[in-house]
Amino acid sequence: MTEARRVALFVTCLVDQVLPEVGVATVRLLRRAGFKVEFPVAQTCCGQPFHNSGHTSEAVRLAKRTVEILGDYPTVVLPSGSCAAMIRVEYPHLLEPWPDWHSRAQALAAKTFELSEFLVEQAGWMPVRAASAPAVTYHDSCHMCRMLQLGAEPRKLLAASGHRVNEMRESDRCCGFGGLFSLRMPEVSNAMTTEKVAQANETGAPILASADPGCIIQMRGLAPEDGLQIEHIATLLEAASR
Repeated sequence: MTEARRVALFVTCLVDQVLPEVGVATVRLLRRAGFKVEFPVAQTCCGQPFHNSGHTSEAVRLAKRTVEILGDYPTVVLPSGSCAAMIRVEYPHLLEPWPDWHSRAQALAAKTFELSEFLVEQAGWMPVRAASAPAVTYHDSCHMCRMLQLGAEPRKLLAASGHRVNEMRESDRCCGFGGLFSLRMPEVSNAMTTEKVAQANETGAPILASADPGCIIQMRGLAPEDGLQIEHIATLLEAASR
């Protein structure tokens, strides 16, 4: 296996603690695309909760730790647009006061990719079309579509795997999660989530897909148990391409 076919999986806190099946599906997809997946066991939180809460010194400490852990890998892949944005966009800003760390953060940012982006743009991989796959509607998470400008990639993969994508009226409308926002302002957050789920239901698709674990957890919390199925794109793609 050449160095170019070696990737590190940065699994993220929510996948590790709440949605482990997303991590498993991510590894399987990357292997199907021809890559050797390695898991740096020392990885921890990327620091985004600290950063968003204004605890800059703690965010800087975790950013430096993550740069140290991931820096030697040729490529880093995350099943989360939110955490990918933290490493790609925020780390270089956070570490700018320290020239050496800033340079290392920029180098890591340049080789860090959200999963669907990596599969489409870097690996050039598409799943084998399933004989029959249900329709889906896709939720564009805030960090992924606004900070990384990614939206076409997950849709291409879903379509290639046989899922018809039924677009909702406001696919890029915030789901209400917003990290700690959902804890600090639950009434506002839950109202936003209720609207998002209602728009997804309007499409007639039985599945609501997203590429951000936080959004999935938030929307699952308010969706009726016997209604809309809410899934990460990794699990959908893995199941459809077996």
